[in-house]
Amino acid sequence: MSTPPAEPLHVAVLVGSTREGRFAPVVTKWLAGHLDQRDDLRGDVVDLAETPLPTVFAAFGQQLPSGAEEQLALVSPRLAAADAFVLVTPEYNHSFPASLKNAIDWHNEQWHGKPVAFVSYGGRSGGLRAVEHLRVVMAELNATTIRNTVSFHDAWSRFDADGSCTDPAADTAAKELLDQLAWWGHALRDARSVRRYVA
Repeated sequence: MSTPPAEPLHVAVLVGSTREGRFAPVVTKWLAGHLDQRDDLRGDVVDLAETPLPTVFAAFGQQLPSGAEEQLALVSPRLAAADAFVLVTPEYNHSFPASLKNAIDWHNEQWHGKPVAFVSYGGRSGGLRAVEHLRVVMAELNATTIRNTVSFHDAWSRFDADGSCTDPAADTAAKELLDQLAWWGHALRDARSVRRYVA
């Protein structure tokens, strides 16, 4: 008797860049194309430029600032529903952008016991220093980070005018990254279904 195929993993793609003239949509569209080719993963792009979050936290025990609940309602349920995450990040000053840290800090249980993968881009470093900082942050939030990454060094030279990636190695790296994310995503989802994750 054959085992029925597992339900696809819900993957939240969290896009960190919010700056004007940003390159993030090009990289995100490329990644979304890879997700669309798979039967085991279903992507949901959460672009922080389109769904900004509050930047002021209420004092302990106090009410949220005006409008904060409405902003969080556009993002928090989508992160809670995710089985896995891909963080798309540039590198600013040897680290990741404030908008991404803000989104991470507004949430806690949404990350617990779930895998996180990284797609980074930038100049010579390709955003890898941002990824190294993110790994430490996500460990604090009880998330499991995927070893493999996709990193676009001199990102603007890796895509043509239509936004198509011109580097075949990046496509290979994306498949390997998503294969690892799927493995961890299914393993951790199965584990959470049997036993609640305790942080």
